Amino acid sequence: MKKYNSNSISKPADVIINIVFILWSLACVLPLFLVIAVSFTDENTVTREGYNFITSHWSTYAYEYIFLQGTSILRSYILTILITIFGTLLSLLVIAMYAYPISRKDFKYRNKFSFFVFFTMVFNGGLVPWYVVLTQLLHVTNTIWAYIFPVVVNAWYILILRTFFQTSIPDVLIESAKLDGAGEFRTFWQIVIPLSKPGLATVALFQTLAFWNDWFQPLMFIDDGKLYNLQYLLYRLMMNIQYMSEVSSSTTVTSELAKLPGQTARMAMCVLAVGPIIFAYPFFQKYFIKGLTVGAVKG
Repeated sequence: MKKYNSNSISKPADVIINIVFILWSLACVLPLFLVIAVSFTDENTVTREGYNFITSHWSTYAYEYIFLQGTSILRSYILTILITIFGTLLSLLVIAMYAYPISRKDFKYRNKFSFFVFFTMVFNGGLVPWYVVLTQLLHVTNTIWAYIFPVVVNAWYILILRTFFQTSIPDVLIESAKLDGAGEFRTFWQIVIPLSKPGLATVALFQTLAFWNDWFQPLMFIDDGKLYNLQYLLYRLMMNIQYMSEVSSSTTVTSELAKLPGQTARMAMCVLAVGPIIFAYPFFQKYFIKGLTVGAVKG
């Protein structure tokens, strides 16, 4: 007699679930393929036929225009990659070193420091004081630090990592390290950090996306074109294309301006901005799900 397993599902239900997830996956992936296809389409064809996965007239003019007009795009790529790597590592260090003490029950002031983090999530000084502190006190204008200081600490990620430390690092392990003569820093670096890879990877992924997609900080603090990151450079280029397109539609000068890649350039910029960051996911995927679900199920 076949035993009944309470965790098993029927074959029809399994088929339905698989179909639903396949459709969901297609809904997530197909827009990306559409963006790539449109970016390689002729501008007139997009205007005439709309967006299509398979176009009647392929063209690389949008990419050629971006690279010809944005002569510093390679420099912006390198700058953005360096800022993302260094900013993420520094952010992880600061967040972990703040979250670990407030996760320890034997830390006398952990409630006060936890309240300080929570308070900043609810109330803030506003845009003007924030700008004044960064420009007049920290002097980040036209420096690399303008990309890092404003987003190096995130209160929400501190609380997430604190919860991860509380639920994943046994107190017995910390006490055993103390009995073996390990100090706080050695315990933190050699025991806590190696056991916290899922939580750290989750925070690192979110911070990596924040640094990579940041365009607001250069808008506020950067005037030097050599310090434009990729997102802000593409933003300025898109504004220039839009302006020249408006000029061409309101004047008789249409010979070159009419050929500007408007819609296709937008799609090409999306591909250029999204492409490299996709390769970051495989490095975090191993720990990402575990880092998000930690504490949800008791072992």
